[in-house]
Amino acid sequence: MRKFLPAADALLEMIVLHLPSPVTAQFYRAETLYEGPHDDVHCLAIKNCDPTADLMLYVSKMVPTSDKGRFYAFGRVFAGTVKSGMKVRIQGPNYVPGKKEDLFIKAIQRTVLMMGRTVEQIDDCPAGNIIGLVGIDQFLLKSGTLTTKETAHNMKVMKFSVSPVVQVAVEVKNGNDLPKLVEGLKRLSKSDPCVLCTMSESGEHIVAATGELHLEICLQDLEHDHAGVPLKISPPVVSYRETVEAESRITALSKSPNKHNRIYLKAEPMGEETADAIEAGKINPRDDVKVRARLMADEYGWDVTDARKIWCFGPDGNGPNVVVDQTKAVQYLNEIKDHVNSGFQWAVKEGPILGEALRGVRFNILDVTLHADAIHRGAGQIMPTMRRVTFASMLLAEPRIQEPVFLVEVQCPESAIGGIYSVLNKKRGQVVSEEQRPGTPLFTVKAYLPVNESFGFTGELRQATGGQAFPQMIFDHWSTMNEV
Repeated sequence: MRKFLPAADALLEMIVLHLPSPVTAQFYRAETLYEGPHDDVHCLAIKNCDPTADLMLYVSKMVPTSDKGRFYAFGRVFAGTVKSGMKVRIQGPNYVPGKKEDLFIKAIQRTVLMMGRTVEQIDDCPAGNIIGLVGIDQFLLKSGTLTTKETAHNMKVMKFSVSPVVQVAVEVKNGNDLPKLVEGLKRLSKSDPCVLCTMSESGEHIVAATGELHLEICLQDLEHDHAGVPLKISPPVVSYRETVEAESRITALSKSPNKHNRIYLKAEPMGEETADAIEAGKINPRDDVKVRARLMADEYGWDVTDARKIWCFGPDGNGPNVVVDQTKAVQYLNEIKDHVNSGFQWAVKEGPILGEALRGVRFNILDVTLHADAIHRGAGQIMPTMRRVTFASMLLAEPRIQEPVFLVEVQCPESAIGGIYSVLNKKRGQVVSEEQRPGTPLFTVKAYLPVNESFGFTGELRQATGGQAFPQMIFDHWSTMNEV
């Protein structure tokens, strides 16, 4: 087969023959790529792949260079032409048009063409091509949009089908090396789009990855390349989510510290489909309110007026929890909207049970009593109140914990199936399907396995089947645990 149809040649030929050129492809893809209105000049320039228009360039990843610690910003020009030395607006994923945050205006030092292993310097690069940029790696974390015009919106951020669910705490063996570790973590999070590097409340440096193997590779890179210092690594921890099973038994009420403001709130489950749709980006917090409300009403069974009155998504402004305003004729309500949203973001980031993020909870504000004087209803009064009432309403609504679950696909001969079942039973696994691959003696077993149980799973499986079974694991969904 290899002689008759070499994979590399076949693949290249398929790409050449079947994938449309930028001129054809961008015409119908522009609307899904661009976050702004579909009739503005930038979207039209992307559609026409116009090299004379304003620059629109999406940086999708950072590629480490041969000299330590620097990165090429690797991306594609969708409209306009990018030149060495030109000044560009570097818009990160959280940039909102018209505002200043997550925005840098810098010059591109060099544009380079990345050809296999070699890097060729070029003067400029027109629309439709893939390009590497030098000198902007300090201003971008993982991805972002580069443009020359203030009115341009961002290109949509890439969504990954996996999420970082396995975490370890990393420390240095020698205290003097701490700055190197911090610098190394920054480089690691730049070079891999799926890694999350955070700092916990107790001051530990947390590295979160998508699975055991991914984590191992990241820590190897961190220790030998990015930080270059010996590290101590804690046993892996799995991140959980908190959710609710039912509507709050009674309306939760919280008074502000000065006793002049009250918020009445109820929590209820949002529904798995809606939570998944928000995580997959089908329901986007940045979309037009009416369009989003119509979609939620038609496809996810929401009430249109409720969907239009969603105040905010959380955590981080785009997570699978929402606040819905169900109040009737409350004075001064819009003045406290920002404070309520901030309190909500704070609460859903660290829930009341485990201090983990919330998922799939909808909070309905039923009523608000506010003091007539603006000074008595500031952020200091409203934020802690909103946080407490969020926790209270959640604890009244049968709180549950959700754990991440891997979908495991194991390929093995028939004789090894018994071994697979015995290992899965020990690890709380559930077999979903077992089928023979046509024309081969191999069987494919699919099963759900909680991430918490997946450490050492590969080793045990090989042991139980004499090395005949090969598992592949990918994050699949969050499942609610029964015992709290």
